[in-house]
Amino acid sequence: MGHMTLSTHVLDATTGRPAAGMAVALTAAGTEVADGITDSDGRIPEFGGELAAGVYRLHFDTAAYFAAEGLVGFYPEVVIAFEITELSGHYHVPLLLSPYAYSTYRGS
Repeated sequence: MGHMTLSTHVLDATTGRPAAGMAVALTAAGTEVADGITDSDGRIPEFGGELAAGVYRLHFDTAAYFAAEGLVGFYPEVVIAFEITELSGHYHVPLLLSPYAYSTYRGS
């Protein structure tokens, strides 16, 4: 069995800059598996630990991020659910964020 890695990247569409300092938690079946804070480039380059196949959720604390930026957003958190089916390779889940909208896709 190969090694699987998981990362995320948050871009603030309002400023066009990375969303640094955002808390992100990874959960599976309602249990926190890992957490982290986005770096100066808005990234968490790898969530640690061994992950099994299954459905996971990334919980982004957008309320705290917007408050630190002096903004009020409509979404106090963003939760992205995704499924890991292969335990080798890389999964990248980016978030493009503004106070009143967000989007995501499976990155590479």
